[in-house]
Amino acid sequence: DTGSISDQTSLKVATTNEFSTSGGFTTSTDIIPREVLFGNPKYASPMLSPDGKYLAFLAPSEDKGVLNVFVNPVSDPLDKARMITNDTSRGIRSAFWAQDSQTILFMQDFEGNENFHLWAINAEDPEAEARDLTPGDEVKASSIMTNKRYPDEIMVGTNERDSKEFDMYRCNYKTGELTLDTQNPGDVVGWGSEDFSFQIRQAVVRNQEDSSTTIRVRDDDQSEWRDLITFPYGENGALVDFCADDGKTCYMTSSLGRETTALLKVDTTTGETIEEIFATDKCNVGGVTIDKDTKEIRAIGYNYARLERKFFDKELEGDYKVLESLAPEGAEVLVSSRTRDEKLWIVNFRRSDGPTEYFYYDQVEKTISPLFVSKPELLEYKLAPMEDVRIPARDGLELVGYLTRAKTDCKTPLILLVHGGPWARDNWGFDSRAQWFANRGYATLQVNYRGSTGYGKTFLHKGDKQWGVGDMQHDLTDSVKWAIEQGIADEDNICVYGGSYGGYACLAGLTFTPDLYKCGVDIVGPSNIKTLLDSIPPYWGPLRNGMLLKIGNVDEDEEFNRKISPLYHVDNIKAPLLIGQGANDPRVKQTEADQIAFSMADKGIPVEYVLYPDEGHGFARPDNRIDFNGRAEKFLATHLGGRAEQFVKPDGSTATFPLETRKKDDTIDV
Repeated sequence: DTGSISDQTSLKVATTNEFSTSGGFTTSTDIIPREVLFGNPKYASPMLSPDGKYLAFLAPSEDKGVLNVFVNPVSDPLDKARMITNDTSRGIRSAFWAQDSQTILFMQDFEGNENFHLWAINAEDPEAEARDLTPGDEVKASSIMTNKRYPDEIMVGTNERDSKEFDMYRCNYKTGELTLDTQNPGDVVGWGSEDFSFQIRQAVVRNQEDSSTTIRVRDDDQSEWRDLITFPYGENGALVDFCADDGKTCYMTSSLGRETTALLKVDTTTGETIEEIFATDKCNVGGVTIDKDTKEIRAIGYNYARLERKFFDKELEGDYKVLESLAPEGAEVLVSSRTRDEKLWIVNFRRSDGPTEYFYYDQVEKTISPLFVSKPELLEYKLAPMEDVRIPARDGLELVGYLTRAKTDCKTPLILLVHGGPWARDNWGFDSRAQWFANRGYATLQVNYRGSTGYGKTFLHKGDKQWGVGDMQHDLTDSVKWAIEQGIADEDNICVYGGSYGGYACLAGLTFTPDLYKCGVDIVGPSNIKTLLDSIPPYWGPLRNGMLLKIGNVDEDEEFNRKISPLYHVDNIKAPLLIGQGANDPRVKQTEADQIAFSMADKGIPVEYVLYPDEGHGFARPDNRIDFNGRAEKFLATHLGGRAEQFVKPDGSTATFPLETRKKDDTIDV
C-alpha cells in the first residue's frame, strides 16, 4: 500500500497499561508525546554579551511558535525578555553577539536551500529591524569572524562574485558596508585571520588533482602567500590559531608521521615543528581552548567514547573540577558562553537521560545558579540512559557505539540509527530519537562505523571505497549481529533508520542484506551515487575529487556505481520502506528519493514516501518534523510491534505524497 502514510487514523499496537505490566523498562511507562520530544525547546543557545550586560537566547515566538532571538538584561527575570527578530517560517538556529555587546548577528536561509545569509539587528533598540549583510538570491555566507580588538567590524566570506568560491569581505555591520578584503584565487576552500591585526593570513587550499590540502600563510595582508605545509590525501591537519608573536608561530593539528592528530607548535616561516604539545593514541585532538590575550594553550579536549580533557591552565582546571563536583553523576561539563572578562559563564551539564540544563557560573565565587532547562516538560518523564559500547567488526576492528535500551531484562526490537556524513561521528549524550524509540519499546544502536571521523587516519580511510557492499556496511551488519548475540535485539524485528548517508545506509541495508531488516526509514538519502555527485552545490566543486577518492570513481566506472547504488538493486528489497525528503535539499536532491520510490512502487514493493516542499536536508520546521516522526512511528509500530501515540497531522505540516499524485504512466527505468 504505497499511499497508507497519508492516512490519519490512530494506531496503538500496545496500550500504556499493557506496556507497564512488563518489567525492566528503562523509560516512562506513559507515552512521551512527540510534541515534547521533537517540538521546539522552550529555551536554547544562551549567549552572554561580551560585556556581561545582556543574555540572548533562542525561544519560540508566542504567536507562531517559530524560534527567534530573545534578549534580556542578565539581572532581569526571563519572562521580561524581548523578542528582537521576527522569523515566521523555519526559525533561527544560529545567532551570536557582535563584539559591541549591542548587536546580534544571525544566519538564515530560505526554505532549506542552505544559502545562508548573515543578518544583524540592534538588540537595544525596540524599533530596530534586521538587516541582511550579504544580500543576493544565490549568495551564501560563511567564515564569519569577530574580534574584540575591532568591535565594529566583522569578516565574512561570500560566493557573490563566483558561486563556486568564497571571497573574504570586511564588513561594518552597523552600516552594512562590505569591502572586498581578500579575493579567492580559485583554489581556497577556507580562510583564517590573525587575531591581533585582524587580517586574513591563512588560506586552506584543496588540490583538485590529488585532493591534498595545503595550508598557506602570509606575514600581513600586503605580503605574498606561501605554502606552510601540505597534507597529502589520507592525512589530516589544520591551522588552529596564530601565536602572540605577530604570527611567527602557530598551533596546528597534524597526523603526519603518526596515526591520530597531535597538537603542534609550528614555525610559520619554515613549517618546522617546534613542539608537540599533546596527542593521544586513542583518537584525534578535539577542541582547543586558547587564552585570547596570551595565546597560551589552556585545555585540549578529545573524545574516543566520552569527552575527556587535558588541562594546561591550573585555574581553568580548578573551575572544571568545581563544576564537575556540582554536576549530576556521569554528566559532561560544557561551557556555552563566557563574558569577555570571564567572570561570568554559562555552563550546561550534558547527560544522556535528561534535557539540557543551563546554569550561570560565577567564576570568582565558584558558585552556580540555575538559568533554564531547554525542555522542562521532559523533566516529568523517566528517560533511558545511553551506554557507550565496544563492538568487534568481522576483521577485528573495534567500533565505538552507543546503546539506548528499551528494556534491561529481555531482548526487544532494535533500531540501528545510522549517522550521516558519513565523515562525521555519533557522540554520547541526550538524543531525542533514542529516547523516542526507547519509550516506544525499541532499543537503539548508534555505531561509529569505519569512515567516521575522530579515530585517526587509518580508521577514517578504511572506509574508502567501502560504501554499500563494502566494509562500512559490513560494520553496520556486524553491529546488528552483535546486538542479537548479546541478547539485546530480537533478530526478527530490526529496523535500519538514518538520514543523509544514514539514509543511504538504510537503502543499502535493505538491498544488500535484505534478510537482516524487517523495515527501513530513509530520510534524505541518496539512491544513485553518480546522480548524487552530479547535482552537488557549485561551492562543493573543489571537494568533489576527494569525495570520489573516498567513495570510488563513479564518474568513470559505471559498473562500480551500479554496484554500490541501491537504485539498481531494488528487486532485492523484501522489507517495507518509508522515505522522507525535503524538496529544496541542495545536497541530496529530490530526484534521489523520487527514483527509488517510484521504482519500488512500480515493482509492487511496499514503499511510503513523504515530501515536504518547504524543507531541505532534513526537517527544520517543527510541524514537519513532528508530522514525519508521527508517520514513522505508525510505520514502526506496524512492522516492529511497538507502541504508537495517536497520529493527527499538525496544522502547519506541508506533507505531500508523490506516489499518490504522480501520473500513472510515470515509470522509472533501471
